[in-house]
Amino acid sequence: MNSVKIEALRKKYGSINALDGLNLTVESGSVFGFLGPNGAGKTTTLRILAGLAQADSGSIFFGDQNISKSGSNQKTRLGYLPEEPAFYAWMSPREYLEYVGKIFKLESKDRRLRTDQLLEQSGLKEVSKRHIGGFSRGMRQRLGIAQALMNRPSLLLLDEPVSALDPAGRKEVLEMIESLSSECTVIMSSHILADVERVCDTVGIINKGRLITQDKKEDLMERYAIPALELTTSNGTAALMPEWKLRLEQLSNVTGVTTEGYRFHLAVKDVHAAQQEVMQDALKHNVSFEKLEVVKPSLEDIFMQLTGSQK
Repeated sequence: MNSVKIEALRKKYGSINALDGLNLTVESGSVFGFLGPNGAGKTTTLRILAGLAQADSGSIFFGDQNISKSGSNQKTRLGYLPEEPAFYAWMSPREYLEYVGKIFKLESKDRRLRTDQLLEQSGLKEVSKRHIGGFSRGMRQRLGIAQALMNRPSLLLLDEPVSALDPAGRKEVLEMIESLSSECTVIMSSHILADVERVCDTVGIINKGRLITQDKKEDLMERYAIPALELTTSNGTAALMPEWKLRLEQLSNVTGVTTEGYRFHLAVKDVHAAQQEVMQDALKHNVSFEKLEVVKPSLEDIFMQLTGSQK
């Protein structure tokens, strides 16, 4: 049974079509990565699913129940973490989770048991009596996920859960998200494609309020499996890298260029034609490099290709 099905969802803000007939299906038990450029409609979709915004038209089904028509009873099956969650800084994690449990009207014994479970699951048991105001961003995000799980939801909505975290905080939060697939269905919006590639089993890409594609991650990678190029330069070319990156982006068979240290990663249309263009450019401008190799495409390459984020 499908956990979530969205049909022809529309939402307009003034003259802007935030959602333009969005159709989306999320299977039960999946960790679904919801990708799109800024302004594509990701947050609007999650807010409508969470009952925090009203669609202009369209239908939303949880299982076989049309919640667009049946009222808010099904909303009790939801957990939601906004991009910038707010907490009472003077509370401890234990006090905060107990408070959330009261909002969901959990019985006292169940509330205490659930609080203990979530403190353990979020890795906050050892700091359960400290004030939240002194927590790192990563600790607050884990607490945010814990509060979203308090009512044992069958669907968990996470809006950019790792976008502002340092590497250590991202690792902690992603490990927590990875562990949730046996507990509930997760829809996670993000613009950090490497994180989606790591934790999500299914991916949907949205642009301008419409779904471009949706598939299992492995099938998506296979379907758009145009190889990429990786170019490794030497220390002596460091000063030339910004200028060379600009030229590489203008090559007719290159759709996107990212850099890391002394390496260029090139998303391409035609790998052999792109190789020739890169070598010709290097010879023409007297730029040396140590290695040019063909590599498997990343989710980021596919994203660039489908959304036209690069040229």
